Amino acid sequence: MTAGRVGMGLMFSPRGGSAQVARYLSRALGSAGWDVRLAAGSLGAAGEPTHAATFFRGLHVEPADYTPARERFEHGADHLAGPMPFHPSFEDREGAPDPVFAALGPEQTEAQIEAWAAVLERAGFADVDLIHLHHLTPMHDAVARRFPEHPVVTHLHGTDLKMLDRIGRLEAIARARGTTLAALAGRTQRPGSGTPISADQAELLERTRLEQYAHGSAWAVRLSAAAARSRRIICISPHDASEAVRLLGVPERLIEVIPNGVDTDLFAETPLGASERLDLLRRWLVDDPQGWDESGQPGSIRYLPQQLEAFSDPAGNPIPVLVFVGRFLAFKRVPLLVRAYARARRRLAQPAPLVVWGGSPGEWEGEHPHAVAQRESVDGVFFTGWRGHDELPLGLSAAHGFVAPSVNEPFGQVFLEAMSCGLPVVATRTGGPPSFVNTVPAAPNGWLVEPDDPGALADALVALVNSPDERAARGRNARAQVRSRYAWDAVVNRFTAIYRSACSR
Repeated sequence: MTAGRVGMGLMFSPRGGSAQVARYLSRALGSAGWDVRLAAGSLGAAGEPTHAATFFRGLHVEPADYTPARERFEHGADHLAGPMPFHPSFEDREGAPDPVFAALGPEQTEAQIEAWAAVLERAGFADVDLIHLHHLTPMHDAVARRFPEHPVVTHLHGTDLKMLDRIGRLEAIARARGTTLAALAGRTQRPGSGTPISADQAELLERTRLEQYAHGSAWAVRLSAAAARSRRIICISPHDASEAVRLLGVPERLIEVIPNGVDTDLFAETPLGASERLDLLRRWLVDDPQGWDESGQPGSIRYLPQQLEAFSDPAGNPIPVLVFVGRFLAFKRVPLLVRAYARARRRLAQPAPLVVWGGSPGEWEGEHPHAVAQRESVDGVFFTGWRGHDELPLGLSAAHGFVAPSVNEPFGQVFLEAMSCGLPVVATRTGGPPSFVNTVPAAPNGWLVEPDDPGALADALVALVNSPDERAARGRNARAQVRSRYAWDAVVNRFTAIYRSACSR
């Protein structure tokens, strides 16, 4: 018997963590008896990781194909119009086809809403019992326009809140200057120094393309209204729950904190022999290099076979490996990690290479971490580039510790995936990780350090590498805690309870 019908919407083509969550959650809901109809962005041809039907194989998916819009962008034509305009982003990246939401004016916003209304109709959302939308996007307005009676559950993943936080801080600067954000963004020059601003505000202005935030205030109002129309709002960590109340003005009673689940069958501890690990590293770094430098081209960072000697001692025995996994976004603090690793390397009892796994090709904010490593002559850092999610469990199993010094990480899905593979983690005392790192006093599973403190981060890396028994014990704790609390078959029950509550109102 079908438990119910849910329409799930994801505006973006598969790329980040929210796509992984949508895929795993849809499958878990199907196993729990729910009929899931998924509407999702898609990019490229079949077989590519951003192609919706490929990524969501086995699920009922209605794609919104952004490929023609990307081609228009590449030829200098308007890619934000047409039957399927290219999607916006919560991040502002110069030269990218996806402009930040705050740059879209009324006509471009309307094009997004109408395009998605058509996609949702084709997906059969008229016949579902409930609509579950990932992120706050124009999909909410499309639902309100075409299916106003359907209950909506909004699932926040943090990037939307980060954009709203930036808009709010820019509005505060504008108010201090006696103007509006729209007027501030319309100026051809940066605001002068007539009105004192704080050092943090000055830094924000320095790293913000103000012209891209001309419609930021309007988007803040639009997204807050969409949140208020939701029957429930799911946040992935207590930190994001408090941010949602602050930034969206919604009551706490609307919010439910549900952490992302982990595929504990896929992300399992896989013991690797020395030759097996070396073979994997050779494939990722030498035979099929995908690392990329400031050219943005996968494979532009290549390694020679002899450089793999860094992963073993003079006798050929394997040595500890540290791994970072993620995108090269500013809040991930990958350049800071490279510099902290350089500090720690001098104090390690034995060399421990740092593998930087990820970085969506051509996407980075601030300093490029490879450029930092090159410019500052940091030895022992290896860049694998963006690789398939199915390869990640082996990538984690080839390591001995996971480190990511993100500041206000919305949740930290990959932290849990690493922990499920038996790795202790190093994180900062901000955002989502403190909700699952070292929460059991008698059974620590990693190290927490202060944010933006390279010295403290270096100390944690030294402790992880130089204390093999403690490292192993924390890794065992990590694996046991994740498998008991965060497996998808357990987490999905919390979603179905919310669905039933939303439908019964």
